[in-house]
Amino acid sequence: MLNLLRLAAVAAALAWTVGAPAQTYPSKPIKWIVPYTPGGITDNVTRVVTQRVQEQTGWNIVVENKPGANSILGADLAAKAPPDGYTFLTVIAAHAANATLYAGKIPYDPVKSFAPVSLAAIAPLIMTANNSFPAKDVKELIAYAKANPGKISFGSSGIGAAAHLTTELFKQTAGVDMVHIPYKGTAGALQDLMGGNLQILVDVPSTLMPHVRGGKIKALAMFSNKRIAGAAEVPTMAEAGGPALEAATWVLFLAPAGTPRDIVNRMSAEVAKAVAAGDIKSRFDALGIEPVGNTPEQAGKFLADEIAKWSKVITTAGVKAEQ
Repeated sequence: MLNLLRLAAVAAALAWTVGAPAQTYPSKPIKWIVPYTPGGITDNVTRVVTQRVQEQTGWNIVVENKPGANSILGADLAAKAPPDGYTFLTVIAAHAANATLYAGKIPYDPVKSFAPVSLAAIAPLIMTANNSFPAKDVKELIAYAKANPGKISFGSSGIGAAAHLTTELFKQTAGVDMVHIPYKGTAGALQDLMGGNLQILVDVPSTLMPHVRGGKIKALAMFSNKRIAGAAEVPTMAEAGGPALEAATWVLFLAPAGTPRDIVNRMSAEVAKAVAAGDIKSRFDALGIEPVGNTPEQAGKFLADEIAKWSKVITTAGVKAEQ
């Protein structure tokens, strides 16, 4: 699937030499909003990709971190920015979840307020357990959970985070009852997992695999239909005896609705070219991140599908947003 997406993006990139926007664009720096603090996967992927786009084009792109309210603050700034091609936004899975968690309460429409640009990358999530947890794989985890309903605790970086909702999806699909303990970020949850105070934690491989390889926690499975380059020793969920689930956090680029189509298409093509570069792919692979770089149409469909997927999980689980 990813290969097909990349082929489509490359084809679009080739078309840009004919349909490029006016030579006057850009005439000033391009602002790129990241609605999270510096240093995380969202910020890092954005900076790697935009730096390469600058090298490819000579454009000046300025990344601005605007964290707050589960990404709503930064997204609102982008939604209300002039649609002139000088503002872009990075969103992750939380943007899709917010459509349901904060329905009717956010000051923009998660879909209609934006123009899709490109899905830059996907990072499948990994399920881990503390070393004293009796199950050695997902099959044993399910059996243990069914024999001990409500006695297994799982953590996440917060209510509505991709890790939280992915574990809720696992619970629903496997038919097990586990208790959610939300943290203010992954660090606290990871500390409790290593200390034996938490039994299960789902997050991105770049955060958890160093501790798996260091022997401090154990990996149970990857939420993917195939093993990933950055953690090839970890089985897929199906290989580990669980349901064949796929779940990931992802990095998707948007622009304000009404941004000229030729500018959106040009940026999409430059992103596709950037993430297809061998050195960037190698960097992403090492972190368990799969580069994509698809078209605006494909990015839009992906976002719509993710909103629908997580809406069902949130509604079924009765997840309520933090007040």
